Amino acid sequence: AARSRSLFLWDDGRPMRFYLRPGLAKLRLAPLVLAGGGRLCRVLEPGAVLLAQPGEAAADGAVSTEYVTECVERNQRLPLEPFLLAARGRLAFTEAEDAALLRAVRGQGTVRVSGCALWIELERSGLTRHSWQAMRDRYLRHLRPRLWEPPRTEDPTQIKGLFAAANREFESTESESDSSDVAELSTQDGVGKSLGETASDLKTGPEDSAFPDIQLQRQERPKSNCSSSSVVGQVVKTMEHFMEKFAVDLFTVTQAFLKNSGDVEATSYFLQTGQRSDGYPVWSREDDLELQKDDEHVRNKLIAKFGAENVAKRIAFRES
Repeated sequence: AARSRSLFLWDDGRPMRFYLRPGLAKLRLAPLVLAGGGRLCRVLEPGAVLLAQPGEAAADGAVSTEYVTECVERNQRLPLEPFLLAARGRLAFTEAEDAALLRAVRGQGTVRVSGCALWIELERSGLTRHSWQAMRDRYLRHLRPRLWEPPRTEDPTQIKGLFAAANREFESTESESDSSDVAELSTQDGVGKSLGETASDLKTGPEDSAFPDIQLQRQERPKSNCSSSSVVGQVVKTMEHFMEKFAVDLFTVTQAFLKNSGDVEATSYFLQTGQRSDGYPVWSREDDLELQKDDEHVRNKLIAKFGAENVAKRIAFRES
């Protein structure tokens, strides 16, 4: 298609004005700006778009010179926001790019995320407008610390709130997702309540306790606040361990536990592979709703799908 002569015109027809300090970049971009209907300023005027090259020192609000070439390549005027440069001159990451990075690294594992191969692959795939070094730096320095930020208290009330929030997210998205995908948010009707009762209940459930290291019989559950705090602390440590090991956020870990009836080994395998080690599927909202029915035929269907042992564990997990 012919290059648009109104490429650098505002919606009201006024030409966009750009300022770029003299140099090779200005000589290269000037013909493109002028051919698209834009104007170049000799000095930085009010309302003009300040252009700067990625990597050079730039004032706040400066726009990458890549904006001009990208508009020309696509033959359309693009929004300025994605091309804003940070004060030190680097192309700023947008919220959409941050979200794309988080999706891309989910389940990759700490070693792969810390290396180079993954990021080089993402650069080649065009995941963002940034180099692989910039994407890796963005994730390791800015995004991952936010995901790994642990609860700052061992108060069971806070843990309860975290589980409740995760369960609400399950309920809002499960119907639109594939229940076999580790990235989806599944609804565990009733299970969220089970997890949310107290952290002690999560840690000291029946025979298939989610955390066998401190497995207790129901009648031996601690009643004191001190003991409860100790149990919650171990819950937090287990969560943190999985978050670090698999480079995922707290919601993802919580979802995985819900889908795997609170079993630590099954949850670990699921976070690593997206599947169960025994070959059975993970539990979904629909499965839990079926489980609540007092119907022998329905129960037999679930046994055929999950195996009798897993059905028994699910029942115990939901009642814990």
